[in-house]
Amino acid sequence: MTKTGFGAINWIVLVVYLLAMLGVGAYFTKKASKNSDAFFTAEGKIPAWAAGFSIYATTLSAITFMSTPEQSFLNDWGYAVGNLSILILIPILIKYYVPFFRKLKVTTAYEYLEERFSPIMRAISSALFMLYHIGRVAIVIYLPIIAITSVSNINPILIAVFVGGLCIIYTFLGGIEGVIWSDVIQGFLLLGGALLVCILGIAYVKGGFGTVLNDVSVDHKFFSGADWNVGDLSKFIPLILAGQIFNSLYQYTGSQDVVQRYQTTGSVKETNKSLWTNGILALITIPLFFGMGTILYSFYQHTGTLPKGFNTSAIVPYFVITQMPAGVAGLVIAGIFAAAQSTIASSLNAISSCAVTDFKQRFFGDKLKNMSDVTLARIIIIIAGLLGLSVAIYLLLGNASETWNLFLTVTGIFGVPIAGVFAVGIFTKRANSTGVLLGLIASVALSFYAQSLDISSLLVACVAFISSFVLGYVFSLFIPKSNKDVTGLTVGTINQQYVKK
Repeated sequence: MTKTGFGAINWIVLVVYLLAMLGVGAYFTKKASKNSDAFFTAEGKIPAWAAGFSIYATTLSAITFMSTPEQSFLNDWGYAVGNLSILILIPILIKYYVPFFRKLKVTTAYEYLEERFSPIMRAISSALFMLYHIGRVAIVIYLPIIAITSVSNINPILIAVFVGGLCIIYTFLGGIEGVIWSDVIQGFLLLGGALLVCILGIAYVKGGFGTVLNDVSVDHKFFSGADWNVGDLSKFIPLILAGQIFNSLYQYTGSQDVVQRYQTTGSVKETNKSLWTNGILALITIPLFFGMGTILYSFYQHTGTLPKGFNTSAIVPYFVITQMPAGVAGLVIAGIFAAAQSTIASSLNAISSCAVTDFKQRFFGDKLKNMSDVTLARIIIIIAGLLGLSVAIYLLLGNASETWNLFLTVTGIFGVPIAGVFAVGIFTKRANSTGVLLGLIASVALSFYAQSLDISSLLVACVAFISSFVLGYVFSLFIPKSNKDVTGLTVGTINQQYVKK
């Protein structure tokens, strides 16, 4: 396939965007350097709407920016029901989870697991998060770059170094406050980029919006009977919703990059507002990103042509680079990289907060007392960022093949069981450390088995959460009752006085 030139104007737009993000990090350097509270939680001074935008930008990666339109381009809007999962979860988060995290004044989510269970549960969960997110940084850099460079003559290594390297620098400089305000800019950019693709796509289609609606009706591009066929679980809507509920439950309760935002606002009320802001943005995502894929389907049905053997993972960047005006194309590509950078920066800051809080402060405080928490956090950001960037470059050089389903599967295996651990701790009194550890091990094993069946990555998420919760509780029933005081650490005792052990 002949690759398209990116053009000087598009390069200028992209470089200006990348340098602007660097400027945001530099602006917050002095405030972030004050202490670890400023670096990790912005001292609780972030407005609710900005925290909500940051949560949204963190959870919507460049993978989503491209894979969601691909789903509706190839099939229909069936996966859109997964976006509704957060609206189902928000009331649960507000009632049961946020009060615990705010009450305990945790810097990381895993501090709760120590108070409820044991230091080993905190350490295991935190370590799994850090390892997974170093890999996630690599994938989030790799996937959009491989898609964009498959249809343009942009040098993949050069753009990886620019996108990943500058992201490491502004996270290093600005701490969580720099990350959040960068997320706000990036959130507007990625939404604006998606809207531009939709508007210009409709304008370019012969017959405009009427043709798009006709294609939706004739070709069943909204929902189809296949979405309710239990024989094909990869498209089965109830499984899509359930799987995304469990994936989201991990993101919002057991994943430090999101939970960290709960402490950046001034009160529980403000945290709740930030979650609803995120929920509204998730709703906007449905017509924007699924609509984008449907519009591009109509465009290539009636107006444009795709090269023979075209990889549809690159459908969005291909349309942007070949059809959109110079400058505008650069802005939309910047939007794709904005989605990547918001995820990368959040992962790096969260990794550093886990390393400092869950390991340095908890286990090595006396031995490393000469090194400030902020200094160590910045060192960890550089190390984790360079590791992720190195893996991404390795994948680019090796032309490795990665998929969105693989990403969801890995999340299900190594992330979602932790959500089950949080849930069994919060909603039951009987669960104990040994029981939930055994349940966690069994859950990971069952998740691997579910993945080997190659039915659906979202089935893996369901198996992971349910088995972690149920087996953690059941194993606890057969283990001598723990003398650990759980007052103030479960749903039934949350209003009682809690004294940190």
